[in-house]
Parts: sequence; C-alpha cells; structure tokens
Amino acid sequence: MDHQSEIREFLSTRRARITPEQAGLPAFGGNRRVKGLRREEVALLAGVSIDYYVRMERGNLGGVSESVLNAVARALQLDEAEHTHLFELARRSPTPAPRQRKPAPKQVKPSIQQILDAITEAPAWVRNARHDLLATNSMARALYAPMISSAEQPPNTARFLYLDPTSKDFFPEWERSAEDVAAMLRSEAGRNPHDKALSELIGELSTRSEVFRQRWAAHNVRFHRTGFKRVNHPVVGYLEMHFEAMEFPSEPGLTLLVYTAAAGTPTADALKLLGSWAKTQELNREPAPDPSLEKRQ
Repeated sequence: MDHQSEIREFLSTRRARITPEQAGLPAFGGNRRVKGLRREEVALLAGVSIDYYVRMERGNLGGVSESVLNAVARALQLDEAEHTHLFELARRSPTPAPRQRKPAPKQVKPSIQQILDAITEAPAWVRNARHDLLATNSMARALYAPMISSAEQPPNTARFLYLDPTSKDFFPEWERSAEDVAAMLRSEAGRNPHDKALSELIGELSTRSEVFRQRWAAHNVRFHRTGFKRVNHPVVGYLEMHFEAMEFPSEPGLTLLVYTAAAGTPTADALKLLGSWAKTQELNREPAPDPSLEKRQ
C-alpha cells in the first residue's frame, strides 16, 4: 500500500468506528449514509475547515501542524498508539523524503545475553520490532519451546501465531494475542516503512493467513509495554504472568521482556517447576561437535 492510501485507510477506519453519540454530537436523521462520523463532523470537532480535513483524509498530511494533528486525534478519539501512528504518517509526508531508520540488529551483543543469563527465576527474552525471537534465558527457552520447535521458522511470534495451528492451544486468548501482534506490526510499519525484513514478513503472513489479512486491513495500532501474558504450557500447564517490556537505548529496535508472577500464586509455583524442567533440558542437550576435532581425525 502506498503512503497516501495508508493515511486514507487509517483515518477513514478511525472515523467509521465512532458514532455521533460517542462524539457528543446530535444524530440528526435516522438514515445516515456513512458508518460512523461524516467528514464534516470530524472537521467540526477538530476545528478545521471541511476542505482541509478532506485533504488530510485523502492522504495529504504534508505541512499539517502538530496542533491540527492533535485536534484530529481528539476528534477521532485515538488512543496513545494510534496518536503516535498518526504523527508517524505525518512525519513521512513532507519532502524531503522521510528519514530511514537504522534496521534493528539481527542478533544481540554478548553483554545483552549476559543480562538474560543473569535472570534465573523468570523467563526473559529479547525481540526486535518484527517480533523475531533473538535471545532468551533458560526459562524463556523452556517457556517458548513450542514456538522454538515449531515448523514455522525462524522463531517469530507473529509467524507462530498466524501460521502454526498449535498456537491456539498455547495461547488461551489467541484472538487477543493475534490482534495485539498485528496492531504492533502496523505501528512498526508506520515508524519504519523501509524495513525490508518487516515488509517480507507482512507479505508472508498476508499470503498465507486470511485472518492476518483481515486484521491488517483494520489499521489498528498498539503499544505493548506492560500487562498480562497467559499461556497454556504443554509441561507445566496454565500460566498467568505479568510482563514488562523495556527498550535498549543503546540498541534501538530491541526490546527486553520479563515475565513474573506474584509469590504464592499457582503460576509462581508453576514457574519454579518450569525452571526445574529448563535445567533438565539444558543438561540433556548434547554439546555441539568441535569442528577442530573433526579436522584432526
């Protein structure tokens, strides 16, 4: 989708979901031709002319001031992620061409892996904005064993969710998880439209998953900084964990996620069991052959 179409679809879908009553406007007439608000109603709420808003919704955000963008965001009742997405779309509109962000690294530095390995009582892992699983500690490897061993490789949360049928057993709230991941990928596409690997992932998911195509077309955007993660692990059973997501200032595009559970809860006990199982898995893992020994033979 080209940039103007991206803007047009995003604004029109946001406008369509708000009724006049929700916006505090009188609903005159019972035979409205459009779903949600009319363009002129958005313009009224935002305090801009109808022609100006129509130009915006046609995909031209070049030169639109922050105050107008904020007013439109309020009129459309955008949440924080959607508000940020609108500003990213506007940032890419003016000339010169939008600044390209440096792609996130495909692997982590040894110091980041050391941080993960130092976390011994909670699953901790690092992903990029495409949701590639880049690095884990022992607990996270055990937690995400179904994704790591999935036929859909390389390990990627979106690929596992949408393309591996076993993900519906692993994620009890599969619909919510799938919606969250699609919305986060849409946010990243707005921030970094020139990420070739991201475009390839979205193309793969769109080609192979009708469900993903539907969610992608909704143009929802979302942040995923804190909350609860619920999984049904094949070994230790149901887990309800609190997560925190933290970005690395020194490594833009990488996010550390740590899952915990309150002491004394069934999930806390299950995580202890997961830790024991993880140690067993590590001990049973055969060491990789030493290439130097093969050469001497």
